[in-house]
Amino acid sequence: MTTPDIIYTRVDEAPELASASLLPIIQRFAKAADISVGVKDISLAGRILASFPEKLTEEQRVSDDLAALGELVKTADANVIKLPNISASVPQLVAAVSELQAKGYDIPDYPEAPKTDAEKEIRARFDAIKGSAVNPVLREGNSDRRAATAVKNYAQKNPHRMGVWSADSKTRVASMSGGDFVSNEKSITLADETSAKIVLETAQGEMVLKDGLSYPAGTVLDATFMSADALDAFLAEEIEKTKQEGILFSLHLKATMMKVSDPIIFGHAVRAYLAPVFEQFGDEMAELGVNPNSGLGDLLERVNGHSEIMAAIDTTLSERPPMYMVDSDKGITNLHVPSDVIIDASMPALIRAGGKGWGPDGNEADAVCVIPDNSYAPVYDETIEYFKENGALDPATAGTVQNLGLMAQKAEEYGSHPTTFEIPEDGTVKMIASDGTVLHSHAVKAGDIWRSASTRKAPIEDWVQLAIDRQKATGFRSIFWLDENRAHDAQLIQYVKPILQAAGVEDKFEIMAPREATRASLETITKGENTIAVTGNVLRDYLTDLFPILELATSAKMLSIVKLMQGGGLFETGAGGSAPKHVQQLHSEGHLRWDSLGEFCALGESFTFLADAKGNAKARVLGDAVDAATQGILDDNRSPGRKVGQPDNRDSHYWFARYWAEALAAQTDDAEIAAEFAPMAKALAENEETILAELDSTEGSDADTGGYYLNDPEKLAAVMRPSATLNGIIG
Repeated sequence: MTTPDIIYTRVDEAPELASASLLPIIQRFAKAADISVGVKDISLAGRILASFPEKLTEEQRVSDDLAALGELVKTADANVIKLPNISASVPQLVAAVSELQAKGYDIPDYPEAPKTDAEKEIRARFDAIKGSAVNPVLREGNSDRRAATAVKNYAQKNPHRMGVWSADSKTRVASMSGGDFVSNEKSITLADETSAKIVLETAQGEMVLKDGLSYPAGTVLDATFMSADALDAFLAEEIEKTKQEGILFSLHLKATMMKVSDPIIFGHAVRAYLAPVFEQFGDEMAELGVNPNSGLGDLLERVNGHSEIMAAIDTTLSERPPMYMVDSDKGITNLHVPSDVIIDASMPALIRAGGKGWGPDGNEADAVCVIPDNSYAPVYDETIEYFKENGALDPATAGTVQNLGLMAQKAEEYGSHPTTFEIPEDGTVKMIASDGTVLHSHAVKAGDIWRSASTRKAPIEDWVQLAIDRQKATGFRSIFWLDENRAHDAQLIQYVKPILQAAGVEDKFEIMAPREATRASLETITKGENTIAVTGNVLRDYLTDLFPILELATSAKMLSIVKLMQGGGLFETGAGGSAPKHVQQLHSEGHLRWDSLGEFCALGESFTFLADAKGNAKARVLGDAVDAATQGILDDNRSPGRKVGQPDNRDSHYWFARYWAEALAAQTDDAEIAAEFAPMAKALAENEETILAELDSTEGSDADTGGYYLNDPEKLAAVMRPSATLNGIIG
């Protein structure tokens, strides 16, 4: 089967709802340039179904589209537009399975505590779906993320509201001073191709945690662990300290991407917050199936009706500092669900708000931001300190921070499940090469979290060259965010410096630890100047939310290009997540406030890439017109509003189609395309009033898409394409 020219991904939640409206428009316009736009399903539901084909009927079975895309991105033919997908936490995974079962799919339950070999095999399949399972498969290149020029210009002309920072703000970041991942990290660069295994040596013997690992020569190989004892002591101290300060307690992790380590850390926090309850009723709660890793919300459901436990919880909560709330109206706390508070979104939002979080009383207050591991917490700490000293950033005058992120071939994939373990008993974890060489060794205790990550030579070299190319193209101040005193970063620096020297550009770059780089970048953009942050994988994830949210009010509008190492292109639609609250609003109020601007930006880049790669001049015409349409959306303020009664996502798609058609009709590079789209542009303009009325007909009422994780295609189309007039014009 011929591969489509462009692959559009089917994903989850808000971006998938929006696709039902936008994708038919894209496919129709692409036909004018003989460009086929296909779809591959990388949604959570799709990945679950693909993992259990033997449990499904012939009609229910689906192809493993993620695996197919994983092969495609290793070729020069790849042209993939990748929308944000769910990085599933256990509660999300369980909810998706429950929905699929209710729809008649014979998917097994998620085994919380697998005992039999069959349960362990099922659990292994689910574990491959959890967390950041998609991105490492698709990202066969390094990341180039930046605000599109049109988006940045609009943000400066129409600055968003920023919270006020005061020098006496009590908001602060709290992190471990020892015993965490960064303090225990060890790193080496392998001289030769190496096979290895990970073992736990105990008094009872040797336990193989992972075998069959293989690394090419030049790989930077890390290993580290977080001490459970140190973590618990830190959490207990911070809870008490926060109470004394009289401010909100908040925990900021990424239990979605860091799918093994962070849910465990989250569970430690739940247990620490309710320590007296666990001390008194721990055994009874365990019998009720309580797992603190699943959050306070799940715990409360399981103990509901057990009056003594509920009374103890109420007493303990009254004695604890008030919690930062996800939804104070509904009583949903920071500790309710591990996937509700995601650090790269939650911390920038708090910082943008002047260091304020919502408390249980429905009012804003200062907060302690607990980020247990100190690897990257200094970025947020320094940002907060900078704004305390200087006041909030002014979006009207601020420059921009672009990002070049090292992520190809699972570089620095600290969330990778196969090499992260909760240690079952005291002993020593060792990474041992096939020749018997001990590569890394750590003395650990039961409950500690041990992990390893690797970064290959080719992605590192590609990343540095990408930085050289971007710096040359822009002339911007360029900083490698690397700490010479951190084990892993020290190994990367040994790669970076010789490459820069060989290219004769070492004077064009600076190397700074993350804290210093944060302040330097804030100073630069405060002056209205621009900088490029050249970072590793996790910082790529964090910074491409932090700076865009400060500069643009959102990270969903970022231009995100992955130059695949084999010559293909992956175009991501921003870092805005999958926006579950947007789905809830559509279902209850008929209004979708998801902004597809990230998709518009990615689409223009995809067409331009196709023009260059395949020599398709018509594709370039389409791409240029996409850019013009995107500019029109911004200039005329056609983006979705937040509330019912305001234009929503579907309205913005009408305007995008209209501006796109008008730009194609007006251009002079391709007369055939101009002639084809002139009637469409005329019809879209003449029927504006009718189309907008039809699009708004669902506003204010419940919207039934036939599911949450798996929508019904006909119901979804009815909700997202309610204008018969627009549908008829588009075709």
